[in-house]
Amino acid sequence: MINKIQGFIELTRLDKPVGIYLLFWPSFIGLLLGAIDRGSIEFKNYFILIIGTVLVRSCGCIINDINDYKFDRLVSRTKNRPLASGKMGMTEAWLYFILLATLSLCLLFFVPLYTIYASLVVAVFIMIYPLTKRFLKAPQFFLGITFGSGTIISFSLVSSDFSLSLLILFIGTVLWIISFDTIYAFEDIADDLKIGINSTPILWGDQALNISKYLHLAFYVSLALIGFINKFSLFFLLILIILLGLYIHQRRLINNHQYLDAFKFNNWIGMFASMGFVIEVFLI
Repeated sequence: MINKIQGFIELTRLDKPVGIYLLFWPSFIGLLLGAIDRGSIEFKNYFILIIGTVLVRSCGCIINDINDYKFDRLVSRTKNRPLASGKMGMTEAWLYFILLATLSLCLLFFVPLYTIYASLVVAVFIMIYPLTKRFLKAPQFFLGITFGSGTIISFSLVSSDFSLSLLILFIGTVLWIISFDTIYAFEDIADDLKIGINSTPILWGDQALNISKYLHLAFYVSLALIGFINKFSLFFLLILIILLGLYIHQRRLINNHQYLDAFKFNNWIGMFASMGFVIEVFLI
């Protein structure tokens, strides 16, 4: 029984929660952005966002491993995953996926109709994403759109108006995800080249790190634009300055080839960005 639980945890990456955080923070900002005018959020929406984030990320991990287990065996970082190593069978993995996908769908009973439509579209994208690494030169773009859509879904929980601020947040989030997943992909670039998996580091070559830098800064610009449009206080400017400081530290990690650490550091960036929105929406 303990081995089964351990296998489930490894399959869903619950033992590596940074992926949950990086999906949660932009979605949380989307929820906060939707609540700017009303200044309050129902408790059930926090619950839906938190549980939904964990379930969706877990489903994404499972479907990714189901599609990639043969490739995972050839990559040093992923060869010990449950399906790649043979510790878990395909039938068991599908059963876990069906269970978590069903729980995810149950959340749709408690959300507005627009949220249901948006969620179902994103669910299709999650199923398709693992395949994009085979036929898209830059699968990080598809990943960015897929998980960046969390901003729209969470926003729709509290508002039915598609605002300019939401569009800017969505675009900025997509660029941020492309940026940090490009950094993450540097961990596997040697193996990806060997087995024929596509990624932005391979596509962009020597310019990949520079492009990821500009994409990250574009995310900051999107936050600044949202702050300007919604007349945020000077405190938000302080948050942007802190974010620039965090960015400088992250670049040091990248320059030292600590790509995994630089990727994980985005959790702090998302946390401080969210903190700025919390203070503007509820305290100022």
